[in-house]
Amino acid sequence: METEKAPRWLDDDEQRAWRTHLEVSRLLTYQLERDLQPFGLTYNDYEILVNLSEAEDRQMRMSDLARSTLQSKSRLSHQITRMENAGLVRRENCESDRRGLFAVLTDHGWETMTKVAPHHVASVREYFIDLLTRDELESLQRALTPVAKRLRSVRPRV
Repeated sequence: METEKAPRWLDDDEQRAWRTHLEVSRLLTYQLERDLQPFGLTYNDYEILVNLSEAEDRQMRMSDLARSTLQSKSRLSHQITRMENAGLVRRENCESDRRGLFAVLTDHGWETMTKVAPHHVASVREYFIDLLTRDELESLQRALTPVAKRLRSVRPRV
């Protein structure tokens, strides 16, 4: 019989750091989502628009977009359907893979992105970037890099 290892409980400092991270993550996401509402976009919509706007030819394979946005293929498909209905994206067949589909940013999607991006960046600055010094930002980036690296390493391939 295998003996269970006792949990390594968080000490007070670790608990405060963890709970502060959770609170900041939830509150920041909530605020950024709220700031996108006047444009008729969700945070997920915006993330998809960013990914497509930065991709070559403003298109991505649906499977790559699902991986990039941490969504299941099914959830992304529903999301893309909603965005297609709004004229922001369209689907195109992949010539090299008959089963593959591309999500493509439409002209309307690009115009929406260029209109919304300055407002989103202003929100990111107001609620995050401008509250920290350059040294604090660099320290935060250094501190979070190994966390991101670890999480990417255990993330299942979609």
